[in-house]
This record gives sequence, C-alpha cells and structure tokens, in this order.
Amino acid sequence: MPDDSSLKAVEVVELTKVFKDFWGRPRVRAVDGLSFDIRAGEVFGLLGPNGSGKTTTIRMLLGLLFPTKGVVRILGAPPRSVSAKKRIGYMPEESHFYPYLNAEEILDFYCRLFHLSKSERQHRISHLLGMVGLSGARHRPIREYSKGMARRIGIAQALVNDPDMILLDEPTTGLDPIGTREVKDLIRQLKNRGKTVLLCSHLLADVEDVCDRIAILYGGKLRAQGAVSVLLAQKEQTQIVTDKLPKPVIEKVLELIRNESGHQRIEVGEPTQRLEAFFLDVVERARTEMVPTSGAEVSRMDIQFFDRREGAMGDALVEHLVEAAKVVPQPVKPEAVSAPNAPESDEAMLKEMSEAALKAPVARKPAEPKPLMPVRQDVLNELLQNPRQEPRKEDDAAKKDTKDD
Repeated sequence: MPDDSSLKAVEVVELTKVFKDFWGRPRVRAVDGLSFDIRAGEVFGLLGPNGSGKTTTIRMLLGLLFPTKGVVRILGAPPRSVSAKKRIGYMPEESHFYPYLNAEEILDFYCRLFHLSKSERQHRISHLLGMVGLSGARHRPIREYSKGMARRIGIAQALVNDPDMILLDEPTTGLDPIGTREVKDLIRQLKNRGKTVLLCSHLLADVEDVCDRIAILYGGKLRAQGAVSVLLAQKEQTQIVTDKLPKPVIEKVLELIRNESGHQRIEVGEPTQRLEAFFLDVVERARTEMVPTSGAEVSRMDIQFFDRREGAMGDALVEHLVEAAKVVPQPVKPEAVSAPNAPESDEAMLKEMSEAALKAPVARKPAEPKPLMPVRQDVLNELLQNPRQEPRKEDDAAKKDTKDD
C-alpha cells in the first residue's frame, strides 16, 4: 500500500490560460505550459512577482476559470467536481463579507452552506474564533473590523468545513508580526494533522519558514521548483556554528584554515537573530507583565475540535448526563423569613403618619387671574347699531350670471 505522502493532492500538467478580447483574438497569456504537483500532507508555496499567473492558477484549481488547455486535478477529481469542493477551504486575497453581520453570524452562514447541525456549528464557531483571536470581538459588525481582523475571520471561514486541501492567498497581509506568527503556527499544525496547504504570498520569509517545497513563476512559466532547503543551500560556502570562543582560539582556527585550504577570505562574527524573533520576544515579555492592550487577543491554537464529529458529541453528552445522575443532591433547608417590623401600638402608627404628613410637600395656592381690560361703551354701541352685512347667496349668483354673459 503506497504511503499517503506519495499521493498527489494537486496535479497540473501543461496548464495554459489565454485571455481573449471581444473579437476572440489572444490578448494575454497569463499561464503558459505550467506543470507541477503537490503531495498530500505538505505545505507548498506558489511564488512570483505581480502578473506572473499565481492568482489565475489558483482560480483554475478552484474551477472558477476554464483553462485554455492542459490538465488540472485536485484531490483526485476535476476542479469543478462538487465532491472535491466539499473538501477544499479557500481564503482569497481580499475577503468580502456582509458588513452588517458580526463574526458569529458570518461563520454560521458558511457553516450552513456545508449543512452542519446547530450543535456542531456552535462548537466550531466558538473554537475557530478562539483560534484566530477574535473571541472578544465576536459580536462586533464586520464593518468595524480592521484589515488584520478581517484577515483573521477570513482564515476562520476557510476552515469551517474541516477541509483536506486549503488554499491561502496572501494570508498574512495586513497582520501584525504577532498575527503573522500565529498564522504560521496554524499552518504547521494543519500540516501535522495531514492537511495539504497551498500558500501564495509575497512575504518570502513566511514562505521560507513554513513551506516544504516551492515553485517560482515568472511570465506564466515555471522558473524554479524544489525543496526550500535544497534551493537555498549555498554549496560553495561552509558555515561553522559553535559556542563563543576566546580570541586566541579563533586565531588558531583561522590560521589552520588558511594553511590547510589556502583561502584568505574568512569572516568571523557573532550570529544575529531575526527581527521577527526579537519583536515577538519583546511582546511576550509585555504580556507576561500583564500590560493592557485593545488589540486582538492571543489565539488558541487548538485544532483538535475538527475530530469532534456528531457521534463523538453525542457520546460526550451521554457521558456527562450519566456522571451528573450519580451526584446525589443534598436537601436544602428553607431559610426562615422574618416578618416586617409592625408598629407596637396605634399611637405609634399615628405618630408615623403625622411625621409623613409633615414631610409631604405643601400644595401651592393657585394664582388669581389678572383683571380684564375695560370695554369702551361707545364702541360697543356703534358695533351694535351698524352690524356688518354678509353677502347674500342670490347677489353672488346674479353677479356670476352677469360675468358669464
């Protein structure tokens, strides 16, 4: 029986993609005769400058574009196979989510696309948000997320279906060094669980840290391919690393090398750590000192929840109920309820009512109305003698007939 590591998760043979104009004339040859394969359970890096055909290749692997010619197989099936798509997780270069939904609702939406049960959805969403460090921002709308937080929710979205093949297009874009380190740790854990990861990134240091093999494209063609350690090895030089040596010992070693090899160019210096490692060490010390921050939380790299299927969840629930039934509840003694203090006599009650009446606000006396202005009798008589004549309806009708004539 062949080893799983020898199987091919992705197979590309003479893949070509030519974009044509409205009249059917060739306009751009984005991918030209590309051939490579990705073994199951490895992390493969697809590198190249802008316009080299990386994104076009990924889209053809996902069945979003038809190749002009060539053969593409992913997980042993054509790219447009529904059975293969169920086992694929994809994080695009730019994730576009509904801005009015929060993180929980976004992940629940994608879980429903894979027909996961309600209990399984809740379980996965909780663990995925903790994995990407967004548990504290699970109820915030996506429109309030920074670019780095949006990338984190994009990574969680790509893992909701527990995929066998994961395609990550620029997963660390917009992330701080802490988030970048966490994403690289996640990729390593996915590899340890037998997942196949295709990583496309412009950050070569990240690719160097996590990828087993890489392929470099330029102009749509394959320019280099192989294991990272083999491609980066400088075979014309030799490096010796040891603990700190005293100066006399270093002089003797240099003299021996010159006499035996004849080389005069020998460099001796102290090794330096990478800036990423130094930065993460400073941040870790700040976290140890409990320095408050409003940024993303430390992610919990726990991907074992993918092993928790429906049957396992049911067994755990039954076991929990059985253990709970073994616990004998202790009877709780009712506490004596003290009655409110009643007044000792009628005189005490009258005294309390009198004190309450004295403390009550006193009602104000309503203000007297102001006297009206005096009325002139002569004006009133004149109005009574000469009332205003209202126009009669007959006169109005007569005037209207005259006007019509």
